[in-house]
Amino acid sequence: MKPILLDFPTEFTTERLLIRMPKPGDGRAVYDAIKASLPELKPWMPFAHKDQSIEDVEANIREAHLNFLKREDLRLLVVLKETGEFIASSGLHRIDWSIPKFEIGYWIDTRYSGKGYMTEAVKGIMDFAFTELKARRIEIRMDTDNQKSRAIPERLGLTLEGILRNHSVSVEGNRLTDTCIFAEVK
Repeated sequence: MKPILLDFPTEFTTERLLIRMPKPGDGRAVYDAIKASLPELKPWMPFAHKDQSIEDVEANIREAHLNFLKREDLRLLVVLKETGEFIASSGLHRIDWSIPKFEIGYWIDTRYSGKGYMTEAVKGIMDFAFTELKARRIEIRMDTDNQKSRAIPERLGLTLEGILRNHSVSVEGNRLTDTCIFAEVK
């Protein structure tokens, strides 16, 4: 089967959140969140090291929209249900439709961290992947030193399958880092 022919919802909700595919016009809100969160994003996210304009972020959002429609990468934006404010970016990446398996990535606007939103979003995305996409495996990977990111799969009860030593180069490009692999399988 061709993944582009798969039909599934482009948005879903959790208790406090609306989680949806990116749409043209979302660039400004994402840009503002990146700028507000740069000190927290820079140690972990390569995109935080680029000097991006609003237009750059909008172009990236439009590419993510197309990739979602083509089923090549399923970026998801997280907004508050009550206000519609953008608070986080996540998604289902490194897709292998033959299994199907996905990797969840995420970052949150610092102004909204510490309120359980990211844990709620990741749980909702996992439920969506297992129910709507018939996932058999979901992975979450992060640098072993990223304690805030690591706390989410731990809180959700995913299994730490291993730590890949000297697996990646740091975002600064000056050292090797270790990577945790958490997973849940069905």
